[in-house]
Amino acid sequence: MSIVVTGATGHLGRLVVEGLLEKVPADQITAVVRDTAKAADLADRGVRLHVADYNRPETLAGAFAAGDKVLLISGSEVGQRVPQHQAVIDAAKEAGVALLAYTSILGGPAADFSLADEHKVTEQAITDSGLPYVLLRNGWYNENYTENLSTVLEHGAVVGAAGEGRVASAARADYAAAAVAVLTGEGHEGKAYELSGDTAWGFAEYAEVVARQSGKEIVYGAVSPAEYQSILTGAGVPEPFAVILSDVEAAIERGRLDATPGDLSRLIGRPTTPIADSVAAALKG
Repeated sequence: MSIVVTGATGHLGRLVVEGLLEKVPADQITAVVRDTAKAADLADRGVRLHVADYNRPETLAGAFAAGDKVLLISGSEVGQRVPQHQAVIDAAKEAGVALLAYTSILGGPAADFSLADEHKVTEQAITDSGLPYVLLRNGWYNENYTENLSTVLEHGAVVGAAGEGRVASAARADYAAAAVAVLTGEGHEGKAYELSGDTAWGFAEYAEVVARQSGKEIVYGAVSPAEYQSILTGAGVPEPFAVILSDVEAAIERGRLDATPGDLSRLIGRPTTPIADSVAAALKG
């Protein structure tokens, strides 16, 4: 039996593999990657590698074996993820895996913004497959914001179209720890975990946190969804993705990403990482 992590060289995947290495022997971990060069350090530590591409289903043959626990990390290519995920689900079913965990989105079927659409279809495909499953409905990462701090500091503003909406975010490492807990634990089959930070924050508060820690004057610049979309495209974001991001801002304003059910902190056995801690880490570089 192996624990298999797809997308293992991505930001989240690497954190999951690192967490697994602290709990199970390296030879019980398989990292599914597109490029072995990016995973050479994992192979050096004894992690097994399987080269596969979500877009080439035939490459998934042999990635999974009967009894494996598999983490399907959602693909990053928005608009192409349904067939990509289906390829993994089909390969997992053919192999007879013991558990298929999937990184979905907060709210699951109730999420009413376009970024959730592919996740909802994937969740349905997983439940239809008949495989033992667990849904890890990840909320927003602190890093969604702190990775853009240089722009905030340059312009002295946190710009968004979420109005007074709030976000219950957590660090990417928190979500990785939840996946590790599920993959190494028992009793998670058939569960859907709503994963989010312990505390929701607003963008004016976030601007204050950045200002306090950086010593710079930072304000929250609230704009309309149309203005926000224009700002994104002006910064080089492709228009289809800018539309999706603007839609997410509207969802935040409607309160769709502020839920704090506590599933994440319960799974990881500790409080989630506050946004202020992630800001501090980002400022240190």
